[in-house]
Amino acid sequence: MSATTNTTTAAPPVTTTAPAMTMEVTESAAVEIQKFMASEEGLPETSGLRVRVVPGGCSGFQYSLNIEEDSRQGDHILNENGVRLFVDMFSAQYLDGVRIDYVTGVMGSGFTFTNPNATGGCGCGSSFTA
Repeated sequence: MSATTNTTTAAPPVTTTAPAMTMEVTESAAVEIQKFMASEEGLPETSGLRVRVVPGGCSGFQYSLNIEEDSRQGDHILNENGVRLFVDMFSAQYLDGVRIDYVTGVMGSGFTFTNPNATGGCGCGSSFTA
């Protein structure tokens, strides 16, 4: 009688991670963000710019920019042009591939967003639909 060996191979462990996202911050936008952050007293090394999408505006969603001292659990953390960005998981679906610029013109200056995920927008450019 011969002995048989029963061998089973275990499946490799499944690793789940949040899908990667990209965002571009132009050099002019980075300079303005860094100037603003430098003017804030006592910001820790972990601070960054929170970029998010909030309900509102005439088209449904608006962009929101806030300086925060640290990221939150589940955030995407990106480093673009020397600026640390925090993006929550809800906003990431609308902000993937967005380009943030800072423009100066006759009508004033400010941040602009070029969003490949937007299906429409309002005339003033401050809100969008997806």
